[in-house]
Amino acid sequence: MAHELTGRLVDAAVTTIRNHADELTGLDQAIGDGDHGINMKRGFDAIAEAAEIRTLPLGDALQKAGMTLVMKVGGASGPLFGSLLMAMGKAVVGDPTQGEQVQAMLTEGIAAVKKRGKSDVGEKTMLDVLVPVSEALAGKLSRHAPAAETMAGLRAAADAALERTKPMKATKGRASFLGDRSIGHLDPGARSSQLLIHAVCDAVAESLRT
Repeated sequence: MAHELTGRLVDAAVTTIRNHADELTGLDQAIGDGDHGINMKRGFDAIAEAAEIRTLPLGDALQKAGMTLVMKVGGASGPLFGSLLMAMGKAVVGDPTQGEQVQAMLTEGIAAVKKRGKSDVGEKTMLDVLVPVSEALAGKLSRHAPAAETMAGLRAAADAALERTKPMKATKGRASFLGDRSIGHLDPGARSSQLLIHAVCDAVAESLRT
């Protein structure tokens, strides 16, 4: 079951990044150096090609996938998304399908991104999606919400958080060089994070149905 979930998570993440690579590049051309989609696709293609990842326990698979992104992806995307996955993988100490464990993994992943990027919420980065999603998960867990309601809540939180990056002024990364001209655009890293949140929810929902 655990390995089946790992495979589904890999497939869902790889598929969504491949399907949206051109869109991500377009977003990055508006406020960055225009290679975010290309770099993310290169990294997730490498994850797909590393067949052993699908056979590993989830914690080990996340660490291997994160290291793959760090090694294969240039710019800021590889180190940031790689740090996220590696920290989440290292945080696995129990059943990774339990909500409290997922919360702990996400908390550690976010802390790693903050440390690596020297950034925080409100600076028009991937954190502006990840942190609200983590807060939404904590809220659902505190109310012992059913799995379907939790998944819907996480998707909605990611969607709303992504839209909130549009009016933000970037203060981190290459987009910060644009100053006020970064306002009015979605952040590409936040969009990638929202896509991956949806992919994870879809994979988990599929596992719960079978």
